[in-house]
Amino acid sequence: MPKIIQLSQHVANLIAAGEVVERPASVVKELLENAVDAGASKVTIEIKDGGMTFIRVTDNGCGMAPEDARTAFLRHATSKLRTAEDLAAIGTMGFRGEALAAIASVSRIDLMTKTPGSTAGTNLCLEAGQITEESEVGCPDGTTIIIRDLFFNTPARMKFMKADTVEGGRVTAAVQLQALAHPEVAFTYLRDGKQILSTPGSGKLEDAAYCVYGRDCAKLVKVESRWENYTLTGFVSKPTDARPSRAMQTFFVNDRPVRSKLLISALEEAYRNQLMVGKFPACVLHLRLPANAVDVNVHPAKTEVKFLQEKAVFDCVHYGVLGALNKQIDRPQVQFKPNTTTYTAPPAAPTAAKPAPKQENFFRSMSAEEFKNYSAVIQSAPQPKKEAAVATVLAVERQQSIPVQEKIFTPAPALPVKKEIPKPTPVESAEPEQTAMEMPAETPWRMVGELYNSYILVEQGEDAFLIDKHAAHERILFEKLKANQETISSQMLLSPIPVRLSPEGAAELLSNAAMLLELGFEVEEFGDNTVLLRQIPMDLDASNAADAVETLATDLLRGRREKADTVRDEILHTVACKAAIKAGWVNDEKELLALVKQVMSREDLKYCPHGRPICISLSKKQLEKQFKRS
Repeated sequence: MPKIIQLSQHVANLIAAGEVVERPASVVKELLENAVDAGASKVTIEIKDGGMTFIRVTDNGCGMAPEDARTAFLRHATSKLRTAEDLAAIGTMGFRGEALAAIASVSRIDLMTKTPGSTAGTNLCLEAGQITEESEVGCPDGTTIIIRDLFFNTPARMKFMKADTVEGGRVTAAVQLQALAHPEVAFTYLRDGKQILSTPGSGKLEDAAYCVYGRDCAKLVKVESRWENYTLTGFVSKPTDARPSRAMQTFFVNDRPVRSKLLISALEEAYRNQLMVGKFPACVLHLRLPANAVDVNVHPAKTEVKFLQEKAVFDCVHYGVLGALNKQIDRPQVQFKPNTTTYTAPPAAPTAAKPAPKQENFFRSMSAEEFKNYSAVIQSAPQPKKEAAVATVLAVERQQSIPVQEKIFTPAPALPVKKEIPKPTPVESAEPEQTAMEMPAETPWRMVGELYNSYILVEQGEDAFLIDKHAAHERILFEKLKANQETISSQMLLSPIPVRLSPEGAAELLSNAAMLLELGFEVEEFGDNTVLLRQIPMDLDASNAADAVETLATDLLRGRREKADTVRDEILHTVACKAAIKAGWVNDEKELLALVKQVMSREDLKYCPHGRPICISLSKKQLEKQFKRS
C-alpha cells in the first residue's frame, strides 16, 4: 500500500479550485457575491475572450485593510464566520473562505482595495496563489480585482473549456442571475468592450427583471404572498406563455440563487391541469425565511439548500403562485349591466328581524393561507348522492315526455281595442307588497356562427369572441369528471376491445386496475402485452377507446412519481380529450349554443386541461383599424 502523505497547500488549492472554479462564470459568481457581502451598491463587471484572459470586477463596498487583503487569499480565511454556531444561521452569500484561494491558485490576480477614511489603498499581485508584489496605491473606496489567464497552470482543465462565445454567454447568465438576486445593487456588465447589461439598483425586482428580460417581463404575473413566517415574491408566467423547458425557472432563497426539486415541484403543482404536455412555467421567485430554517452549507458552490420544514416551504410556493394565477383574468370578460327584476318576497315571520347574512364574494383576491383553507373546505364538502342525481335525471325525463300539446301556452281572448282604458281602482289586500330588487343581468350576446367547423363566433356589444369548441367542451367535461368523486358511469362493450401495449404500459395498466375501474375502464390481462377492454366511460366513443387506453398507459408511466390524485387528473385529461367534440366536426346549432352559454356565463373557463386558451376576443376598434376606418 502506498505511503500516506499530506498534500501540499498548492495541490489542495487546485483540488478546491476544481470544486469551486469550473469556468469563468464560476469566478464571476464568487466575486459578485463577495462584492454584495461587502455592502456594495454599484458593481461593474468587464470580461474579454469569454473571461478566459480577462475578468475585472469593481465595487464600491467597504474594501479591505492591508493585512486583511493578504489574509483573504489564504484557504478557509473569511470575515463572515467566527464560531461553529454561526453555521446554523448563515446570512451572507459567501462564507467558506475558499473562493479567492481557489481562484488565485489557477490564475494571475491584481487586487486594489481601500477602506473609507484611509489615505491610500493596497495593491497586491499574485500568481498561482503566491503574492509576488505588494504596494500602496491611490484608488477609490472599495475593491477592484482583475483575473488574468484563467487555468494557465492547469492545461487539463483548459482543454475542457468551450468557445469564447459559449463561455461568455455563461458569464452573462451568471451576471443576470446576480442582478435578479440583488435588485438593490446597480450592476453594469461589459463584454469585449460592449455594454450588455445595466440595472438601476432601485431595489425593485420588476426593474431588474425588465433590464434582464426586456418587454417579455410585462407578460409575467406578480406574486406576493406570506405564509406563516415565510415570504414569497416575484413573477411567474401565464399558462399560455409556458416554456418548452425549465431553463427559465429561477429561484432565490434569502437572495441566494438555488436549484431545488422541492421548489420546482411546488411551482408546477400550482399549474396542474393548466399546462400543455411538455410545457413548463417560467418564474423569478424570491423565498425569504429565517436563516436558521435553511441549510446552505450542503454544496461547495452553495447552489443547493436543505429546508427545515419542507411541507411549509412547499405550501408557501404552491399556494402563493396558485393565488396569483387565480387573480389573473386570462380570458375576455363578459359584460354585465344592472336590470330591474320583480321579486315577490315571502311573508315575514312574526319574529325579530335578523341581519342578512354577508354574501361571500367567491371571486375576490385571497391570500395564500385563505386560499388553502378555502380549498380544504371545498374538498371536504359532502358530494351529491348518486340516488339524488338519478332522481333528478328521471324527473327531467318525465318532464320531457309530456306531450307537446300540453306544454303550449294558450293566451286569454283578446279584449276589444278602446281609445282609452280606464285605470283599475286600487284594491287593498292583506298580501305583502312586491319588493323590487336590483339583479345583475347578462348583456345580450348573439351566436353569429362557426368558422372552419372549429371556432364559434359570438357577438356582444362592440366585442367579438372566438371560442375553441374542442377546448371549451374538453374543459367542461374535465371539470364535470373531476367534481364527481364517485365511480364514473360506464358502458359495457358487447365485444371486448384488445389493446396491445408495451410491456411496461400493460403492466402499469393492470397494476392500476382499481383506479381505472373508478374512471369507467375495466381491463383484464389477455397475454402477450395485450389487455382487453370490457367497459369504457359512458362519454367515450368506442372508436376512441384503444387510443385513450394507450395514452392512459403513457400517463400512468409518467405519473407514477406523482401523487394518486395527480395520476387521476392526468387520466381525466385523456378521457375528457377523447370524449370532447373535435375541431372539424359538424355539430348541431343547439350543441354549439349550449356550449356558448357555458363559456359566456362561467368565469372559470379559461384554459383546456392542456393549457390552450378557450376564448379570445376581437374588438370593433381592432377590425376598424384593419379596414383603415380609424
